[in-house]
Amino acid sequence: MLMSPQWSESQESRVTLQETPQCVPIFSEFLRYFYTGQIRINYGVVLPILSLADKYNVKDLISLCLDYMQNHVALAAIHGTLVSWLQYASNCGHHNITQACQNFIKWNLELVARTADFGNFDLDILVSLLHQSSLVVKDEMTLYKCLESWLDHQTNRLRTQLSHDELEATLEQLVIAVMSPVRFPMMSPRQLAELLLFPLTKKYKEFFVERMSIGMSFHSGQLDKVKEVSLNEEDGALLFEPRLYTIDTCSSLLTIENFHGLPSYHTRTLVFSSHSCLAEYAGDRACEWVVDIYPKGVWFKKFFLIVWQGTVEMPEHVKRSVRLSLTCKDPSVNSNADMRVKIGVLIYGLQDGVEHIARVTEIIHRFSKKERVLNLDDLLPFEELNPQQGSVSENTSPFLVGPNKDMLKLHIVISPAN
Repeated sequence: MLMSPQWSESQESRVTLQETPQCVPIFSEFLRYFYTGQIRINYGVVLPILSLADKYNVKDLISLCLDYMQNHVALAAIHGTLVSWLQYASNCGHHNITQACQNFIKWNLELVARTADFGNFDLDILVSLLHQSSLVVKDEMTLYKCLESWLDHQTNRLRTQLSHDELEATLEQLVIAVMSPVRFPMMSPRQLAELLLFPLTKKYKEFFVERMSIGMSFHSGQLDKVKEVSLNEEDGALLFEPRLYTIDTCSSLLTIENFHGLPSYHTRTLVFSSHSCLAEYAGDRACEWVVDIYPKGVWFKKFFLIVWQGTVEMPEHVKRSVRLSLTCKDPSVNSNADMRVKIGVLIYGLQDGVEHIARVTEIIHRFSKKERVLNLDDLLPFEELNPQQGSVSENTSPFLVGPNKDMLKLHIVISPAN
């Protein structure tokens, strides 16, 4: 290992190893692994072990660490190490674990933001996350408050490192960097008014008033201003695009209990309504939706199709798929126009006893008077959710939650995307 030409010390008779403070306590365990092939890994030590394995190119130990991390992302989140995992994996090119960590944070941001590790978020990675429309959060105001918490962490960290003037200048730059991607047009006029009372908003009033004015222009129907921002500001169009908001005005929760006791081809139906428009000036007209979920497959019964040649008998057919069928009861304010919406299906899962959003299906779709139904198949692996009797695997699906691990839980999000 150390004899490799890539090491400048490879020709030396004696090599002094320099390790980071995080790696020093477990270095003896790392060495012992070479002799025993055994090492104990948990969420607290896997990152320094991985960094040593990367440094010394111990490939089998790298694989072991990455497999552990992939299967314990939720555990890392609640113990405040997930952000550190993400940043290390991203910097070292471990793409699969990077994606797994990104997805968990993106879909469970409020859970992660409650941990101290959230304050360790690197600015560039955080800003990259904030530009994504697939971010799941209650509403944009909630995201603003999460970022307030991150800024508080930076203030406390930098206070001992910088002079007063340097601190103020740095904080202003951080505020502008993380708050610019916040989608103020997605806040209601009432929320925008409440922001004026926040201490952070008062301190950086000039910046925030300018950002909030974009939101008010959107809600008051000033389309020229909206177009100007969309065209002239980097990623300006994203400010007017909704994220996956779980607030009850654009989403609804659907739970199916006693899953193992359900008969084949069971259907569960949910009816709810969501806003037809995002902007205040367009009114608060709601659109009604009917959701039919088929977690046990779909059974198409035999029927007769009447065509001009006569009657044709169509045989029954079974589709082994976890299907969600979405019906728009009232497609559009204007009967001649399509209704374009952003649909998100958030599916909960259980890992290490932590309930979280584990899978997200997202789609943009147009509904019309003629096309009112959208079918989404294969939301989850059918065989995993519905193992056959006598199958080798008797493990409960990670997508069943609740005390008895027998509840399928989904959040359906629908937002206008005109």
